[in-house]
Amino acid sequence: MADPFGFMKYPRVNNPIRPVAERIKDFEEMENVLSVEERRKQAARCMNCGVPHCHAGQFYSGGRAVSGCPNDNLIPEWNDLIYREEDKHAFERLTLTNPLPEFTGLVCPAPCEVACNEALNGKGITIRNNERYIIETAYANGWVKESGIPLHRNGIKVAVVGSGPAGLACAWRLNQLGYDVTVYERDDHPGGLTMYGIPNMKLPKEIVARRVKIMEEVGVKFVLNTEVGIDVSGDELKRKYQRIVLAIGARQARDLNVPGRELEGVRLAVDYLTDATKSVLKNGTKASKELEGKKVMVIGGGDTGNDCIATAIRQGAADVKQLEITRRPPSKRPADNPWPQWPRVAKTGYGQEEANELFEGVLTQYETTAVGFGGVDGHVSSVTTCHAQLFKPVPGTEEKHPVDLVLLAMGFTGAQKQFLDEFGVTEVNDDYTTNDEKVYVAGDARRGPSLVIWGIHEGRIAAEKVNEACKAAAHAE
Repeated sequence: MADPFGFMKYPRVNNPIRPVAERIKDFEEMENVLSVEERRKQAARCMNCGVPHCHAGQFYSGGRAVSGCPNDNLIPEWNDLIYREEDKHAFERLTLTNPLPEFTGLVCPAPCEVACNEALNGKGITIRNNERYIIETAYANGWVKESGIPLHRNGIKVAVVGSGPAGLACAWRLNQLGYDVTVYERDDHPGGLTMYGIPNMKLPKEIVARRVKIMEEVGVKFVLNTEVGIDVSGDELKRKYQRIVLAIGARQARDLNVPGRELEGVRLAVDYLTDATKSVLKNGTKASKELEGKKVMVIGGGDTGNDCIATAIRQGAADVKQLEITRRPPSKRPADNPWPQWPRVAKTGYGQEEANELFEGVLTQYETTAVGFGGVDGHVSSVTTCHAQLFKPVPGTEEKHPVDLVLLAMGFTGAQKQFLDEFGVTEVNDDYTTNDEKVYVAGDARRGPSLVIWGIHEGRIAAEKVNEACKAAAHAE
C-alpha cells in the first residue's frame, strides 16, 4: 500500500447522514459525501494487512451468511489506487467484479467492512463510501459508457427476464462480450428491487435511470410493461433468442394467514413501497400527507420493515409501531459469532432512529406476532398481538391495538413459480443452468432472497456461463 500507516494517521470518517429533523421532510437522499481530499485519506486507512478478509467471502451458518465480500471485490487494490489519485485505474479494478457499484455504494450493508482487519480494534475502513466515490467519479468522466462498449458483436441474441440487480449485471456483461441483449421487465420502469423495492431516500431513482440510460446507449434493449406468460410466452422467447436468463427475483412475499387478513389496509410491504416510489416519481420528493393522522403497524424487523417505517413517517403517519417475532439480539457479539463474521447484535436502522425521535413509547416489540385483525366497514381498525416463543404465539398473552394501516414486511419465500413453469424449468443447477439448455436462472430466483451484491455477482457469473456455453456450441459446429 502507498501508506501502510494511514489507518494510524487518519480516523474513520463516514459520509455524513442528514439529521432526522431535516431528512424526514422529504424523500431526498439521506447521505452526503466527503471532499475528495478527505476521501483519499479514508482510502489511505486501508492497510497493507496481507490477509484481506474484506475481499474474500467466507461462508458460515450453512452457507447462508457471509463475512467479507461475496463478490470477491479487489478492495485493497482500488483503495490504494484512490489514495494514489489513480481514479480511472481504481474504476477499472472495481468493475472487474462489480459492474453496478452505484447500487452497492449506497445500499450494501458492507460485510466487507466488519471483516476488515482494522475492525479488530477499530471500526474498519469506509469501503462502501470509497466505492461510491469511484463510480461517481467514473460517471463524471465518461468512463462508465466507455467501459460498456463491446469490441465486436457476435450476432447471438440473448433475452434477460427481469431488470433487478442480477438482470442488469447480466445484461451489462453480456453486452460487453458482444451479445445482442434484450431485457424484459413487467414493471413500467427498469430496476426491479432497486427501482421499486428500495425507497428513494436510500437509492435515488435517478441513479437507477442513469444506469439504464447508459446501458441503452451501449446497445442493451429494454422491453417494459411486458410480463412473461401474459404479454409474451416462454415459447416465443425460446424461438427468438439463443439463450434466456431468468433473473426474476424472489418476489413471492411471505404472507400472514390470520383472521382479518382480507381487510383493506392490510398490505404487503413490497406493494406499499412500490406505490410510495411511484408517488415520488409522479409528485416529487417532498414529504406527503397520505398517512396524516394514521396509526401504522409494521410486521417484520428486517430492512424492508425499516424502509416501511421511514416511508410512513415521510407520508405523515401520526404513529408507527413494529412487531418482530424473533428475540432482541444481544448488545455484544455472542461467543459463537467471532470476527470476521457479521456481528449478530442489536442495531437501529435509519427508519427506527426516526421513529424513536418522533414517537413516544417502545417502537419495536420483540418476540411478538399478530394473530388477527379487526375491521370496520371492511377496513382494518385493530391488530391483535401475542407474545411468541420459538415463532409460535403463546395463548393468553393477546393484546389489541388500534391501527389504520398494517404492513407485512416478513420477507420473501422465493421465486414466483409461474415464471419458471412458463419456460418448463423443473431443475436449477449450481452452475446457473437448468433442465433446458437454452434457459439459465440467476440472482434471488436461484439462491433465494439476499443482498444486492449477491444479485450482481450472480448476474455477472451467469453471463460468463452463457458465454462459455455459446463458445462451446460454436466450436462444436
